[in-house]
Amino acid sequence: MTDLVHTLIFRSADRFADREALLYQGRRMDYTALADAVEAASQALLAAGLDRGERVAVYLEKRPETVAALFGAAAAGGVFVPVNPLLKPEQVAYILRDCNVRILVTSADRLRLLAENLLQCHDLHTVMVIDPGTSAPPAAHFTVLPWNATPAIGIPAAPHRAIDGDMAAILYTSGSTGKPKGVVLSHRNLVAGAASVSEYLENTLDDRILAVLPLSFDYGLSQLTTAFLTGATSVLMNYLLPRDIIGILEKERITGLAAVPPLWIQLAQLVWPENLALRYLTNSGGAMPRATLDLLRHRAPHARVFLMYGLTEAFRSTYLPPDEVEKRPDSIGKAIPNAEVLVLREDGSPCATGEPGELVHRGALVSMGYWNDPEKTAERFKPVGPLHTGLTIPELAVWSGDTVRRDEEGFLYFIGRRDDMIKTSGYRVSPTEIEEVVYATGLVGEAAALGIPHPVLGQAIVLVVTPRDGAGLDHDGLLAACKRDLPAFMLPSRIEPRKESLPRNPNGKIDRRSLGQAFQNLFMDNET
Repeated sequence: MTDLVHTLIFRSADRFADREALLYQGRRMDYTALADAVEAASQALLAAGLDRGERVAVYLEKRPETVAALFGAAAAGGVFVPVNPLLKPEQVAYILRDCNVRILVTSADRLRLLAENLLQCHDLHTVMVIDPGTSAPPAAHFTVLPWNATPAIGIPAAPHRAIDGDMAAILYTSGSTGKPKGVVLSHRNLVAGAASVSEYLENTLDDRILAVLPLSFDYGLSQLTTAFLTGATSVLMNYLLPRDIIGILEKERITGLAAVPPLWIQLAQLVWPENLALRYLTNSGGAMPRATLDLLRHRAPHARVFLMYGLTEAFRSTYLPPDEVEKRPDSIGKAIPNAEVLVLREDGSPCATGEPGELVHRGALVSMGYWNDPEKTAERFKPVGPLHTGLTIPELAVWSGDTVRRDEEGFLYFIGRRDDMIKTSGYRVSPTEIEEVVYATGLVGEAAALGIPHPVLGQAIVLVVTPRDGAGLDHDGLLAACKRDLPAFMLPSRIEPRKESLPRNPNGKIDRRSLGQAFQNLFMDNET
């Protein structure tokens, strides 16, 4: 019985010992070797003093050691925290501080970049470096150990007890205000998600799933859990150019490919080889443009296309069956297996057919809330009305903040987001996080980061600023500071200076909605 996320690997090792589990740059691992690597990682973490439920952050690109560290932390009875390798040192340090990370797994090069910021991470006691042959910087209050350090010879350390309701992972996702929030996932959440997705995608051990998305993204992590549940092969890829993806599709006979709309737009413009082994394509993280969908179906005529909707707080909520794509390409489909999706009014009552309401998700995939943030958890995770009479303990569901409608046949259609989140290149970006970096430069008086419709990115980031103290704006200096302190996907596509103060709403806050109206057609008209 598979109840814990790491047992996905161990169970497949028992059933499909010599089948290929991972492929990375020509390095192939069967399930036996992967299970051994996970067990070794678990023992190394326990030997380093990992206690039950403590957090292990992994700040690496996709590679076998990353997979071993993530699942090894779970096997030890800890909680893994995958950190997007594109994040800057201060952003990484914020995550480490926020969820009190005790052990960090990274590379010597990345550790050198982080060294100064780690001085503020007082809960951190050990850094495990995967490339010990490279000199690491001097340790501060933590110990630096090589990743392949062998625990003391003797009886293997017993992992801490875990059940399926315990924490397994914390994934960080940007909120509408402030710093990123840590979404806490249980073993049950992760295993139920893998089971649900593999059911409607009809995954088997013959699938070869290409993992191009970050493992810090629930959609990216799903490519691993789905493969490991079914005994399929996961092909890890850190690509530089979209055409590199096309090459590996052919070379490795990939059968399943997941991506977000901006990447699909780029891939659809390329020439694809004939006779690919692709069995399916999946899209999440935003709506796929119809022109892109049509091109992809032409490029890979034998691949089934699954259009999906999800949110990190509940992983995946809906999918549109491929045989419905032609009929209703704008729909986000219906609930995935083992989940129920409701459309509710503000008072919690169900909406009528065609009436806009909030998408509310209930079921085994609803996460455990936000790490150490009871206020935001209470805002998003709330009871639903009694579905069964006689029950006295309320069931918590996740209220998405997204507005949808349901048609006569039960298919759902996305309308919009309630908050000011920016959805760009498949990432959810907090405008406040960008603005904090901008204000820290001392070059501006006021700043507002806006998400403006863009034909390729979904939304582009426009930064509206006023000069400080009436001085002229140092445009180049501001952009250079943004490039230094923000990852590429958070960089503004345009900086717009304003002489007058930015508009305010009745509460005295910057009125983003009215400010953004002036830019709604900026990129769509120019088709940039």
